[in-house]
Amino acid sequence: MLVIPILDFVAILLCRNGAVDIVPGLGALAAFPVVWLAASGLMPLLSAVVSFVGPYLIVLFPYLLDSTTTYASLVDTLLLPTMTLALFLVMRVLTLQMRMQRLELQQKADEVLALETQSGDRERLLAAILDTVDVGVVAVDTGGNTLLSNRQQQLFQQGASSQDYDGDIRFFRSKGSTPLPESLHPIRRAAEGESFSNNLLWLGEGDCQRAVSTAARPMTGGDGEFTGSVVVFTDVTDLVKALTVKEDFVANVTHEFSTPLTSILGHLDLVLESPNLLTPQTRESLSIARRNAERLSILVSDLLSAASASISLHAKPTELTALLTSRIRSARTHATNAGITLVSEVPQCLWAIADPMRMGQVVDNLLSNAIKYSPDGGAVTIRAHAGEGRVLLEVEDCGIGMTPDETALIYGRFFRAHSARESAIPGVGLGLAITKAIVEGHGGTIHCSSSLGTGTKFTVSLPTTMAHAPAVIG
Repeated sequence: MLVIPILDFVAILLCRNGAVDIVPGLGALAAFPVVWLAASGLMPLLSAVVSFVGPYLIVLFPYLLDSTTTYASLVDTLLLPTMTLALFLVMRVLTLQMRMQRLELQQKADEVLALETQSGDRERLLAAILDTVDVGVVAVDTGGNTLLSNRQQQLFQQGASSQDYDGDIRFFRSKGSTPLPESLHPIRRAAEGESFSNNLLWLGEGDCQRAVSTAARPMTGGDGEFTGSVVVFTDVTDLVKALTVKEDFVANVTHEFSTPLTSILGHLDLVLESPNLLTPQTRESLSIARRNAERLSILVSDLLSAASASISLHAKPTELTALLTSRIRSARTHATNAGITLVSEVPQCLWAIADPMRMGQVVDNLLSNAIKYSPDGGAVTIRAHAGEGRVLLEVEDCGIGMTPDETALIYGRFFRAHSARESAIPGVGLGLAITKAIVEGHGGTIHCSSSLGTGTKFTVSLPTTMAHAPAVIG
């Protein structure tokens, strides 16, 4: 390949020798084959020699034919080849840099192509996974605009959209026709960055109406800034129907149990009130029967309360000190028999807006649980104090406690902690569900803090004025 630039040098030499007097600058044409040699990258060392020798011979050749040539004139011939050699070196460096840059660009292009291929594969995998699951998934930006939705979500939307609402999904508070306010729409809440779970809503209208459990989690960008949310819709219609059937069954059965139990307790009381007719052994046996019948009656009452769609409340200004003192007195015998010390920290006068009977049930449930789950020799403390339009009731024990996961589930019906089941402590897991319903029916809140092996504390907050109580109770 070096033949071409060498022939170029020969051609330039002949042209310059024939027209040196007419066009003395023809020797500068040697720069072109020099540039070609530098850019080609062929045999760099030999190319450098040719880049110097070729121009040197072009300039030297006329002097070799002239007999009057002096040594000084021969030295002048070195200027052009020196310049062409420098040009070769500069071009060679620039060529190498360009090649390195081209290689880097090619490498980056290959990496980008690989990332695009990988991204496409992941996108197809994500689409396949989303279309496989039987829950609706939709990703929205901060404006509530849909970024991504799977096939199940599109089916939900087709079945629940109305032409009057431009294809938007319509939600309802409960099974029926009361629309959900726009501010409570799960997509709207998710677009505002709210995180929620197990939010039960009804979707669609008429016979096609479905119950869905909604959940949302926010998305963040690389800088941690909120960019949108992912909302999941799970069809729980069959589960809701099954729960309704179960609750109806429990309600019917407990109603059937209630009447004969009342009769049994009444007749046992009549017999036990006639001491002359009973031997001590018979009285003891009947007392055991009455205690168990009373326990069964309490269980039936709890089942009825749990099966009820709502709890009837008759709230009024109530002096809580007397109510708490009465309930503590009733629980003290149970505590003493269990080896538990009851500590009361209740002020002399404390008022709240409450249903006395229902709040008595709340206190009984909390005290009963605290005593039941405390070890022999332990203590249960009940406190009460007022502040900022609320009354706080606290029941604290030093019992077996619960894990954080169990604490989050304790208000569910029929839930019992693992430690309670392991210890064979009797119970069906309805007391706290009923307690929570009663407290929230008063416009209050209940909070549980617990640590496994160290104890549990329940805090109930109630309004002290009608302004903070629910508008309609009953």
